[in-house]
Amino acid sequence: MQRRVFFRYAGASAAAATLLLTTTSCDDDDDNTMMDPGAVDLGSGDTGILNYAYALEQLEAAFYTEVVAKSLGLFNATEQQIMQDLKGHEMIHRDFLKAELGSKAIPNLEVNFEAINFTDKNSVLNTAKTFEDLGVAAYNGAGKLLDNAGFLTMAGKIVSVEARHAAIIRDLISNGTFSDTADTMGLDPAMMPADVLQAAAPFIKTKISANNLPK
Repeated sequence: MQRRVFFRYAGASAAAATLLLTTTSCDDDDDNTMMDPGAVDLGSGDTGILNYAYALEQLEAAFYTEVVAKSLGLFNATEQQIMQDLKGHEMIHRDFLKAELGSKAIPNLEVNFEAINFTDKNSVLNTAKTFEDLGVAAYNGAGKLLDNAGFLTMAGKIVSVEARHAAIIRDLISNGTFSDTADTMGLDPAMMPADVLQAAAPFIKTKISANNLPK
């Protein structure tokens, strides 16, 4: 299957996730205990996990927006379309989670991309690899913390698209390395929210509190 068609199908998967949960609302279990003063609190329960995912999708959408605006000239025509598709997918994920959270959504985060050289192809691709691998590990680790089966289904649909992103970015860096993240069991890694947020922190100016997330 050609890459362009491949990503159209991946985008359709994200759209299907939106349709799945249009009638589902977040749980009302936010408990703002242990607040970190001056930080944006993600909340607790399923709401907190969705806000956690929303924060990561904000970061990825902001990154690919910058790539499309500043870096397309570094890529050939096929690669340019891939970058535009990745931007589109991450914006779908971001906007879907924001709509699902409604009034419980955290505000827009301020990102920090000063360490990224958007005029250097290697810098752009390696940053993309970092974000995509981190996104896959984040969804894999957070799935078990969700109570609502509908949210778990939605997360599964999103992480499958994120894994496609991770694979195509790895192949753009070095052809044939698309599955290098898999362990000896053929499984991608999983990371808990505290570790993911620590890894993402250099790219986010807004201080985030995850103190109330499920453990």
